[in-house]
Amino acid sequence: MSVVGRAGRTELQDLRQQGSLKLLFPRRDGAGLQAVLINTAGGVTGGDSFDLSATALADAHLTLTTQAAERAYRASGAVPGRIRTHLTVAAGGQLNWLPQETILFDGCAIDRRLRVDLAPDAGLLLVESLIFGRAAMGERITAAHFQDRIEIWRAGRLAHLEALRLIGDLAAEMARPGVGDGAGALSSLILIRSDAAAHLDPIRAVLPDTGGVSLVGDDMLLMRLLAPDGFALRQTLVPILNRLTRNSLPRPWMI
Repeated sequence: MSVVGRAGRTELQDLRQQGSLKLLFPRRDGAGLQAVLINTAGGVTGGDSFDLSATALADAHLTLTTQAAERAYRASGAVPGRIRTHLTVAAGGQLNWLPQETILFDGCAIDRRLRVDLAPDAGLLLVESLIFGRAAMGERITAAHFQDRIEIWRAGRLAHLEALRLIGDLAAEMARPGVGDGAGALSSLILIRSDAAAHLDPIRAVLPDTGGVSLVGDDMLLMRLLAPDGFALRQTLVPILNRLTRNSLPRPWMI
C-alpha cells in the first residue's frame, strides 16, 4: 500500500492485497490515515508466508496497527512461518508502526524481519511486543524457534539494528537473570522524531525497574520493557503510546 499527503490530509494512493492478510480503514477522526491489519487465518504457523509493504509518501501521516494480538501457533513441519515487513517514509512523512502483541505458543517456529527506510526528515514510531505464553492459561514455552530482525535505515545509512534469536526452552531462557529474569512479556519501542528528547524524562519517570529508555543522538529514543505478563506490560506501555501518539492510539488497542 501507499499513501500520500494532499492539502493537509493523508489519502490512500495504492492498495493491493491477497491471501489471508487484509487491510481495513476505520472512519478517520483526523488528518492522518489509520489502517488495521487483519489476518483472517487466525494466526501464523510453520510454512506460512506473509509480506507487507507500506509507503508513506511526502507529507503523509500513516498509522498501521493490528485488529488483535497475533498468534504464533505450533508448527507441524520443519519450515518456520515467514513474516516480512518493509516500511518506507518519504520526506516530511510520519509512520506509526503499532501492531499489538505477538503471542508465542509452545512449538511455534517464526522467522520475522522488519525493515524501515526513512528520508532524513521523516518520522517513525515503532513498537514490537512479545508474550511468552498466556500466563492466565498457565502456558509455558518449552520448545520454540523465534528469530526477529529489525533494521532502520536513514538516507541510505543503517541507523539502528537489533536481532533476537530464541530457540528451545524459552521459559528457561527467559528465567535467566541476564536475559529476562522471569519476565513473561517483552516490548521494544523506537521513536525517531524531532521531539524525541522531550519525551525522555517523562517516559523514564513511569517505567518500572524492568524498563529502560535512552536517547541516541538528538532525535532517536529507544525503550525496552520487561513485564511478568501481557497485562502488566500494557499497564505501562499503553500510557506511553498514548503520549507519543498525542492521544490518538488506534482503537483496537483499547478493546
